[in-house]
This record gives sequence, structure tokens and C-alpha cells, in this order.
Amino acid sequence: MGEDPATTAVAAAFERRTGPAAAMGEDADRIVRACQEMAERFRMGGKLLVFGNGGSVADAQHVAVEFAHPVIVGKPALPAISLTTDMAVATGIALTEGLDGIFAAQLRLLASPCDIALGLSTDAGSANVRGGLAAARELGLLTVALTGGEAGAEADHVLAVRSADPLIVKEVHVTMYHVLWELVHVFYELEAAR
Repeated sequence: MGEDPATTAVAAAFERRTGPAAAMGEDADRIVRACQEMAERFRMGGKLLVFGNGGSVADAQHVAVEFAHPVIVGKPALPAISLTTDMAVATGIALTEGLDGIFAAQLRLLASPCDIALGLSTDAGSANVRGGLAAARELGLLTVALTGGEAGAEADHVLAVRSADPLIVKEVHVTMYHVLWELVHVFYELEAAR
């Protein structure tokens, strides 16, 4: 008697996720450096400006609330804003700059050189996310990109999920930005204790 197709499908679904999730551990040094630099920017009075396209809009909002209102008691709130929450601003900018310019225009208006720009894209192909990161670099911000597939984003720290499947990329991104939050707090608190 053959193997149950449902069992085979479940095993395959988990197998597709195992490699990309485990590979995140191979990037530990890069993640640590990004978190150290992010913590330094927060200590300098900087804020986190997060943005993404499509489904990553919700992730950008999730990241911002994690930093601005930590659910773990005793962790300090760190200033964070999602550039995807104000549809009036985003659509107003889109009328004159086009959709590709919505994050770059907001960063030019809201950002300071000590800030951090975090762009999320499942495939690094979102022109508005790439444009936001480019504008942030021009302004002197620390730039961090969470991408998937081929790491085509240009940023100070590119953390790419090794998968072409956008669903898996998004799943690993959730883990990745929770790790960023946790380690940024570790480095932020270590310096405050000195």
C-alpha cells in the first residue's frame, strides 16, 4: 500500500521551509552586525522607518509596533514608524511621484541621518522599496533590507531568505524581524548598562 498523499504533502510543505529557516542561522554574523548598528542608531536618538510593498505592508506595520510598543514587559519602547500606514500621504505622493516614489518621498520628508530604514520585499524586485532604500542611503540613514530569492536590494545590511517562494520568504521574514527586535534590545541594553 502506498504512502498517504496528504502525509506526503504535509512532509513536503515542511521540507520546503526547513532549508530557508535553517539558512538564517548561517547569516548570524550579518544579523549581529545589523542589530549592533541599529542599536547604535537608536542610542543616537534615531528612529526606525519601515516600509514594504504588497503583503509586506502588513509586515512593516508589525515591525513598527513591535519596536514602538514591545509586548515583553521591561523592554524599552524604541521609536518606529511604518511608512505604509497613512494611505492619504501614500496616495497623494503617488499622484505626483508615482507608486515607485512613495517611500523615497516620505523618507526625504521625515528622516534624519541618524535614523534606520528597513525595507521589506519578498523578491527584492519592488521598485518603491528599492527607491526608498536608495533615498535613505543618500540621506545617510542606516539601511537594512529583508528580501527573498536573489538578494538584489542595495543596503548596508541585506538579509535574504534563500527561497523563491514568496510565502516561505514571508514566513522567514517574520522570524527574522523578531530576531532583529530581540537582538537590537540586547545590544541597546548592554550599552545602557555600561
